[in-house]
Amino acid sequence: MANHGKAVDTKEIFENMPVAKALATLAIPTILSQLISLVYNMADTYFIGTTDDPNKVAASSLAYMLVFFQMSISNLFAIGGGSLISRLLGMKNDRDARSVAALSFYGSICITLIYITIIWTNIDKLLVMMGASENTIGYARSYAFWVAVVGGIPATLNTTMAQMLRSVGYAKVSSFGLSMGGVINVILDPIFMFVILPSGHEVTGAAMATAFSNTVATLYLLYKIMLLRKTTVLSILPKDAGPGMKYIGEIFAVGFPSCISALSNSLSGTIRNNLSAGYGDVSLAAMGIVGKIDSIPLSLSMGLCQGMMPLVAYNYAAKNYKRMKEAANTARTWSMIFAVVCIIAFEIFTETVFSIFMDEPETLTIGIKLLRICCLATPLMIANVQMNYMFQAMGKGKESLFLAICRRGLTNIPFLFIMNYFFGLFGIAWTQAASDSVTLIISFAMYRRLLKGLNIEETSEELKE
Repeated sequence: MANHGKAVDTKEIFENMPVAKALATLAIPTILSQLISLVYNMADTYFIGTTDDPNKVAASSLAYMLVFFQMSISNLFAIGGGSLISRLLGMKNDRDARSVAALSFYGSICITLIYITIIWTNIDKLLVMMGASENTIGYARSYAFWVAVVGGIPATLNTTMAQMLRSVGYAKVSSFGLSMGGVINVILDPIFMFVILPSGHEVTGAAMATAFSNTVATLYLLYKIMLLRKTTVLSILPKDAGPGMKYIGEIFAVGFPSCISALSNSLSGTIRNNLSAGYGDVSLAAMGIVGKIDSIPLSLSMGLCQGMMPLVAYNYAAKNYKRMKEAANTARTWSMIFAVVCIIAFEIFTETVFSIFMDEPETLTIGIKLLRICCLATPLMIANVQMNYMFQAMGKGKESLFLAICRRGLTNIPFLFIMNYFFGLFGIAWTQAASDSVTLIISFAMYRRLLKGLNIEETSEELKE
């Protein structure tokens, strides 16, 4: 695939290129983008951690949940629209794919404005619900204002435009824009925190740097889409969005389960933080850092899934089920290998990894124990997430929604309360592995049933020929 805006042969990637090479072409840039995004998300935690103030670390972890809620909502149009664009391309329906792209762009803006209004008018109430104390709420309020309110629209548009670009094969362009924002954030964090703003305002400085870097990334991706609108189906013209409204049901059929899944993750994280706060701000800070570290393998696997998604969606729509299944199996194999490597690394280098973010003795002691437990859920989480992306790529909204509700609402959230009641703080850490084990059994049963149906359809098509 050519770089930054040069013509991409979508048909070659989706139809003819060897599956492993096509998956690598789409996924590697996305994985690198996820890696850099992780670095800049963790940069806030790292630089705030250098103050050795658990209250500031806990506050940023709490406030980030509001940002995560925001990114979850953006999946309505990012995942829902992106999946549909790829499927419409597979059906050779370029005109409607263009309309869906424009609708996704403006839909993301509208839904973000609604969310920003809710946050701005209820910010203290929401933070208290998430576990903020008198020691943390001031810091958390400042972080949430700059990242979720001031930088809200750029943050969600980044997600939507990046997925639009991936859906037509421009993974490198998408990844470069997101990565550029990450690099800028890492550079600006210490400048805003320790140079521009006075001592004591480190959390605000980190948040301002994040909002600014997201804005720069948004402008870059917007510029690239404007350049590509003549050679691809991508569009941000208001007149193109209207005809796309007939597909709003199909967009939400996939986007809503993805949104619910991400919102459930956010809700689960909020409950986890709230329960952890019951053991003190130090325990909350430790759990917040572990959550960031534990997100490394999951986020990189999501990068692989996002690269897999257009390949699966295109070939599913084109009824090339053999290629579709090969892409899914290849992605699953790569994910499991990566998951095992992560577990080994986290178990061996636990103290080294955690102390990167904070080496305050009490927080470090608790954090080491939590990380060694939490990392064991990695392969289970990755397998469930990939299964859900498969259903989303194929437009199977009901199945995706059921798994989203099952994974968090029916298993993880109840398990959090049960494990906390019987085993305390470390029971909370074991919850992820327990709930994902249950969900994985259900996921595989549903996936096998789906494949059985596709095999019957393939056989029927062959007999007709």
